[in-house]
Amino acid sequence: MNKPAIRVLLLTYYWPPSGGAGVQRWLKFSKYLALQDMDITIVTPENPEYPSVDESLSRDIHPSIKVIKYPIWEPYSWYKKLIGKSDQEGINTGFLSESEQVGWKEKLSRWVRGNFFIPDARKFWIKPTIKSLNGLLDHQSFDVIISTGPPHSLHLIAKAIKEKHDIKWIADFRDPWTNIDFYEELMLSARADKKHHRLEKAVCDMADDLLVVGNTMKQEFEAITNSTPIHVIPNGYDPADQTNSTIELDQNRFILSHIGSFSPARNVPALWQALAELCEETPELKDQLVIRSIGKTDSSVLASIQQAGLSAHLEKINYVPHDQIGDYQRQSHVLLLPVNQSPNAKGILTGKVFEYLSSNRPILAIGPEDGDLAHLMEQVNGDPVIEWSKKEDIKARVRKCFQEHQQGICQAHYQDVATFSREQLAVRIKGIIEQRLK
Repeated sequence: MNKPAIRVLLLTYYWPPSGGAGVQRWLKFSKYLALQDMDITIVTPENPEYPSVDESLSRDIHPSIKVIKYPIWEPYSWYKKLIGKSDQEGINTGFLSESEQVGWKEKLSRWVRGNFFIPDARKFWIKPTIKSLNGLLDHQSFDVIISTGPPHSLHLIAKAIKEKHDIKWIADFRDPWTNIDFYEELMLSARADKKHHRLEKAVCDMADDLLVVGNTMKQEFEAITNSTPIHVIPNGYDPADQTNSTIELDQNRFILSHIGSFSPARNVPALWQALAELCEETPELKDQLVIRSIGKTDSSVLASIQQAGLSAHLEKINYVPHDQIGDYQRQSHVLLLPVNQSPNAKGILTGKVFEYLSSNRPILAIGPEDGDLAHLMEQVNGDPVIEWSKKEDIKARVRKCFQEHQQGICQAHYQDVATFSREQLAVRIKGIIEQRLK
């Protein structure tokens, strides 16, 4: 007799047609969990404020997955009016600004966000969603609830559901809470900071299991809770995103690509200085160099490129649907991977890392030399991570990649990358759920 399917209630703010990085993790995991005969129900906002829209991601929703949408009110209409954005413009994450100066209105909005919208601007979804879910659970049962954040308001919803219904609860942290890279930019009062930490600890202590994306984040959460099991489940990559099309590299161009939001914290002035010097030293490179930035690019990054005299080499593409990202990766001779220069830099391990690895293209990784990314690159036999200020090391790496390009070599040989496929990671998640339900 077949075992009944495990019934999972998944709370996520980001869901197709949302674009960007936040939607990828559980869109992909839910697909592969459904393929393992798990019964998945998604709870997500009906009218959310997405940073970008990507209709192509809807194709990744497994047909067996049920989606429930509840309306949400968010203060972003007020915020857009304050800083002069239209209703149609998306809100950038991580305080990325495409204008050259951040005015007093935007600074004021940050202060309001940090001190009044705790834990985040989705706080107004908490109470009505708790009420709706209590009604749902009065008529329908689930074995486990999973909440994924940010936004961390979703963890507070799951916490209230667990308190009333005694359901098993897994809290997934794609990013830290009080240790996230822009936490200091929220301009928090002592009272607000204390409340953030209190809520964070309450969530971590009450959840049955925590999922985090790397070992450094695991250590950080171990300092918050000493009782809840913490499991490292990296973001990984989806093999299904690798198209069968053959990409012919352009031998007359040398393309360095950064894919994703290029925030101020990811700007590396030493990189642009290194490229400028290489162009002076190597005329062939100057003739062929293309700096391709795919995604929203902060004005500070553009200013650094201009100051280095590299504007003529810049190819800026605002947004590319995710189903085309693989082609852009394989069109690149080098993939640029700068880690945020922030207090939590050692623990930053984004989904982009694994998608880069799956493309088998050389990666120029810039960040802490002893962080999670450095350990990962060592594990897969990739080139070491270079510290942000080491201009000469950056020059040497780019020079080596250009020489290999001239020889017709543009292929990396990473080891054991398949262990980070989202299909295999979903098997691990299923194991955690099954162990919790015993």
